[in-house]
Amino acid sequence: MTALNDIVPAGVVTGDDMTALMEYCRENEFALPAVNVTSSSVANAALEAARKAKSPVIIQCSNGGGGFALGKGVKCADSAAAGSIALAMHVRSVAKYYGIPVVLHTDHCAKKLLPWFEKLLEANEAYFAKYGEPLFSSHMLDLSEEPDEENIALCAKYFKRMMPMKMWLEMEIGITGGEEDGVNNEDVDQDKLYTSPEQVFNVYKALSPIGGLFSIAAAFGNVHGVYKPGNVKLSPERLGMAQTFAKEQLKSDLDKPLFLVMHGGSGSSREEINAAVKNGVIKMNIDTDTQWAYWDGVRQFEAGKHDYLQQQIGNPDGDDAPNKKYYDPRAWLRAAEESMVERLVVSIDQLGGTDTYEPTEIGAGYCMVGDFMKA
Repeated sequence: MTALNDIVPAGVVTGDDMTALMEYCRENEFALPAVNVTSSSVANAALEAARKAKSPVIIQCSNGGGGFALGKGVKCADSAAAGSIALAMHVRSVAKYYGIPVVLHTDHCAKKLLPWFEKLLEANEAYFAKYGEPLFSSHMLDLSEEPDEENIALCAKYFKRMMPMKMWLEMEIGITGGEEDGVNNEDVDQDKLYTSPEQVFNVYKALSPIGGLFSIAAAFGNVHGVYKPGNVKLSPERLGMAQTFAKEQLKSDLDKPLFLVMHGGSGSSREEINAAVKNGVIKMNIDTDTQWAYWDGVRQFEAGKHDYLQQQIGNPDGDDAPNKKYYDPRAWLRAAEESMVERLVVSIDQLGGTDTYEPTEIGAGYCMVGDFMKA
């Protein structure tokens, strides 16, 4: 088997490198974790985990995450786009230092959020004009609340705009339950949580004439959030049915001609994740579990250092002893990062990505200034 290091470079990957990475995942039956980030700290934790596990990683930002990254004190129509772009620029500035391939992605974009999507495409086009590649590697459109015909038609419209930059498009057909970034599907008809093979293939028929750089988030009972075991019924075998149907329709030599995505992965069992990956899932979204892990690091830090965090001066070591080194954000944020790294390493292993990429080292002369921004 050809080593992934010989196929895909470290740093942010786009275009042909992105395609090669997705094909490698599908052929070798492992998936990449797509980690929602809201700050440079969370992004760094995701990158650190990937380096530690020796795996590529997907760094993604939601509309709400972008708005938070810009700063909640700023109220403007473009705040989500500006914050998403800021996070992308941060990741581009540091990615190669971690020595692993990084996919820059944006998460769910419902119809009401299309102005955000438009602004991101403008940023990609400006970046492409200067550097020959888009700022982001890929974007997601989630128009699953709309009728299938409208969903697919809008995806095709935007995909045509993305293809000249060799950008990947992820789309959703069928509905992921639960609540995510202001879109609430907690009370949705349960039948809509399961996508049929025919629905999936309709997407393929519409998008493949435009280009092959797309993936499909087909619903198979997935739910955003985390729930007690038994409360969510996943049916990953439905993904296999979609692959078989597509193979037959296309008369393809590939057993899994589709690139599939799993949403609502937090709280899923190893067996469920393995079954999804075996059926062609090359990306799994992770948010709820990493959010908890990040917070849990802070929680444990505060519990362990409680008596040193009640005032600036004075602790069990003495009334005049300073506490700055304990309340310094670099102390408790680092605890959050370490906890998230530990949890994400587990997810990478569940997805089969451990030891798939040997991290590269970067020379001391590497610089990220001005025209060297491309990474």
